[in-house]
Amino acid sequence: MDVLRCVCVFLCLLAAAAAEGVACSQMSNTTCETCLKNVTCLWCNTNRKCLEYPVRNILPPSSLCKLSDARWGICWVNFEALIIAMSVVGGVIILSLVVCCCCCCRKKKNRNSSLETERTMRENEERKVRQEERRTQMKKHDTMK
Repeated sequence: MDVLRCVCVFLCLLAAAAAEGVACSQMSNTTCETCLKNVTCLWCNTNRKCLEYPVRNILPPSSLCKLSDARWGICWVNFEALIIAMSVVGGVIILSLVVCCCCCCRKKKNRNSSLETERTMRENEERKVRQEERRTQMKKHDTMK
């Protein structure tokens, strides 16, 4: 749910940034909220600077600002927590998919093996019936001689 809020706030900030043309460096030594009104800005808590987000990097380099102190989009979410949360969510999704696939395969295998056993028993029964028919025919043939 928090991720959805982050995305919504990000989109709102993107729209606000398009309207505003203020440079990020001009918003240094203000507040995080003021800096992050412009979506192209990155707030660093350690030195209270508003910096231009390095768009060529996915994550801001530690020389610019430590991940635990960097804020982008929302002031209460830092990059470090975001990475950890997304990793946990991704791991849970992958793990649940693997478990579901294993359970489905196991059920299918059990179903197929029970059908196979049933078919084998039916074939054995049919063989016995045919063998009995042959025996009775052979006895009839022997008694006629």
